[in-house]
Amino acid sequence: MEQILQVFFNAAILERAWPFLMRGVTMTALLSLVVVPIGLASGLAVAMLYHLHRKWLSRFLIAYVDFFRAFPPLVLLLFIYGGLPFLGIDLPLFATVTLAFLLNTSSYYGEIYRAGIESVGQGQWDAAHSTGLKGHQTLAYVVLPQAVRNVLPDLVSNTVEVVKLTSIASVVALPELLYTADMARSVTFNSSPIVLAAAIYLVMLWPVVRLISRLERRIAA
Repeated sequence: MEQILQVFFNAAILERAWPFLMRGVTMTALLSLVVVPIGLASGLAVAMLYHLHRKWLSRFLIAYVDFFRAFPPLVLLLFIYGGLPFLGIDLPLFATVTLAFLLNTSSYYGEIYRAGIESVGQGQWDAAHSTGLKGHQTLAYVVLPQAVRNVLPDLVSNTVEVVKLTSIASVVALPELLYTADMARSVTFNSSPIVLAAAIYLVMLWPVVRLISRLERRIAA
C-alpha cells in the first residue's frame, strides 16, 4: 500500500508539480474557449447551409461532414502539423491545433444542429410562413430556437468531448494539461502528476456531465 501511495499519490511530488499543471490547465481552458464557440458557430453554419437546398452544396457538405467525422482527430492533427509547412504555410502551434480541432468539431456540431432542425415538425414551418415570415426568418426565429432546445444535451455532451479532445494536443508539444503532467512525470520518474491531471479533468468535467443528465431528464419531461 505504501508503495502505491509513493508511486501514484506522492504528496511532495504533487506539491512540486501543481504550479506546472496549473499552467497546463490555463492552456487547456484557452484552447477550449477558442475551439468550442467557433466550433458551435461553424457547425451552425454547416447545418443552415443544408437548408439552402442547393444540390451541389448539399453534396459538398455531406462529404465534408462525413470525411472529418470519419478521420481520426489525432491523425488529422499530425497531418496538419506536419503537412502544412511543406505547402509553405507555417502556422503558430496554437493555431495549428485549433484548426485541426475545428475541422473535427464543426462536423459533429453541424450534424447535431441538423438533427435538431429536422426534429421540428413541418407544421412549425407552415405556421411561420402563414404569418408572413420568409424562409430564413422562419429558420432563425422559429425553427432554430426549438431545434437547439431539442438537441441541447447533445451539444453540451459534444462540448465535453471537445474539452477531452484537447489532451491529444500533447503529441505536438502544446503545453496543455496532459503535456505538462507528462513532463512532470518524466522529470520526477513518478506517476503522481498524471494522477493529478486525471483528477483535474474529473473536477472540471464531472459537473458538466451531471448537467447533461439534468437537461436530458428535463427535456424528456
